[in-house]
Amino acid sequence: MKQPHILLGPGDVSKYIILAGDPGRILRLARYMDSYEEIAYNREFRTIRGTYKGVDITATSTGIGAPSAAICMEELIACGGKYFIRIGSGGAVQPHIKVGDLVIATAAVREDGTSRMYVEEKYPAVADFELVNSIINTCRDLGFTYYTGIIRSHDSFYIDNEDELMSYWSRKNVLCSDMESGVIFTLAQLKGVKAASILNTVVEYKTNVKHGIGGYVNEKSNSMEGEKREIMLALETIASLKKISQQG
Repeated sequence: MKQPHILLGPGDVSKYIILAGDPGRILRLARYMDSYEEIAYNREFRTIRGTYKGVDITATSTGIGAPSAAICMEELIACGGKYFIRIGSGGAVQPHIKVGDLVIATAAVREDGTSRMYVEEKYPAVADFELVNSIINTCRDLGFTYYTGIIRSHDSFYIDNEDELMSYWSRKNVLCSDMESGVIFTLAQLKGVKAASILNTVVEYKTNVKHGIGGYVNEKSNSMEGEKREIMLALETIASLKKISQQG
């Protein structure tokens, strides 16, 4: 039976999954793979499957926000997905993090509504330790600058008290904000799969959100360089995981 939103069934996806919000980012990722084919595209959910250094990898877009990310992940798990790496965009919550810098999340503040429908807010949204460790080691091997720590996942850009919220979380040493990682981490823990998140900074702290995102959409150089690095980091991490599993 095919899943109703991603239009895929068991056997259609590999166990290694890369998630991106933007369907266009999936096609940009595809350029780095050795081979690929688009196997489904419905609503915001575009899926490709291909190989990178001989490893079978699936990549799917989740759309914007936690509700569609949860639907996508639920259906990918039902199809056999086991390892999930999100390559997303984030807004810096610390002044030292610049456009194009990578943030590797260890956990997320759950300010989204969807994850609360699964489990009470006290339940932590935590990335898989081994997967995060593999990403960090691969990032060091590639020589990419990165930050690692807690991020914040939320539901809206355009609220009246956004500046106050950002200042509050900045004082709590949260690194950046996105909209999907919190529910991805929560679902992974609840469903017994592994998940991690790499964020490319597209908006700096206390700068205009629309301008920052607009620059990224228009393929402004620093944002796009960050995207290239997060794509390469995800692919190389999966290749290293496969190599380690074969050696084991």
